[in-house]
Amino acid sequence: MPLNQTAVNQVRERRISMGLTQATLAERAGISRTAVTAIEGERLIPSVVSALALAKLLHCTVEQLFSNNKDASNSEVWAWEPTGNSMRYWRAEVAGKTVMYPAISTPMVTPLPDEMGAGISTPSEETLVMACCDPAAGLLASQFAKMTGMRLLVIPRSSRKAVEMLKNGLVHLAGLHLSTEEEPDMNSQVIRESLGQGYAMMRVAKWQEGIAVSTIKKLRSARAAKKAKFTWIGREPGSGARQCLDRLLDDRRVIRRIAQHHRGVAEAVQLGWADAGVCVQLVSAEAGLDFLPVQEEAYDVCYSRSLADDRRIKAFLRVIRSAAYRKILSELPGYNCSETGTVWSAD
Repeated sequence: MPLNQTAVNQVRERRISMGLTQATLAERAGISRTAVTAIEGERLIPSVVSALALAKLLHCTVEQLFSNNKDASNSEVWAWEPTGNSMRYWRAEVAGKTVMYPAISTPMVTPLPDEMGAGISTPSEETLVMACCDPAAGLLASQFAKMTGMRLLVIPRSSRKAVEMLKNGLVHLAGLHLSTEEEPDMNSQVIRESLGQGYAMMRVAKWQEGIAVSTIKKLRSARAAKKAKFTWIGREPGSGARQCLDRLLDDRRVIRRIAQHHRGVAEAVQLGWADAGVCVQLVSAEAGLDFLPVQEEAYDVCYSRSLADDRRIKAFLRVIRSAAYRKILSELPGYNCSETGTVWSAD
């Protein structure tokens, strides 16, 4: 069976997904490591014997491994570069392709990952993927599974990074909380500027964002915290919490310590690595810290209107609007559910 000289391949993607090094694959296939490197770089077309050996080792057919269609090589993509030798990952169908999420980077919600060669615990067509920094997303994922029998995979990302993943076709939903009372349309504005038209917004909640500080500081207001000579723990630029902190401190202080998520901020204060930090009220309460309110923010989820008829999106809207989920959310510190489930166009 001849291989077309313009064929592209998925050797590298499948090798990584199985946790194999180039040297290991080369040894088992009976070819040199240099040959594997050249094949993965599409600089060498393997012989039929080598192609059959590689396909067998990578648990696929030669047709699946080598394709004459450039688009076919993109049918499976990694959401980000996997590290280590883990053979586990989550997968989901997004925008007509299968996206794989390395399990070594643990999402906020950790349903059983898939395993190469062991079958798939949940079909990719029944997995919905959301990037956000909502610390209560685990409750939503649990309720989603309970009510629908499908899987909601939550990838921890700040507001703007979540939007970037949506733009790159790696998730179905992006959560962001950049809208405040002073700038109520900011979430939609960011979507318009980053993604253009054709997107819908759904209100999940309004929540309180403010300063988490140790109870021993005995502070009573955000103004007092601002005046104190504190070491602050921040979030990455582009996150809602960092936006709030920069406004609070008038961009006059250099933030050298960065947390990856809201709970990271609370943990840093709780353990004494920092004196104060901005996060949502929920994680401050969980850590037993004092919370000094700064502003109310709108936490919204964005998705492409082209997915309006996707059964996963329909199920997501149904769960968000359910009395059971709204009750769970309303009992959390700082969450306001009066507008939960409202949908509008971001255009």
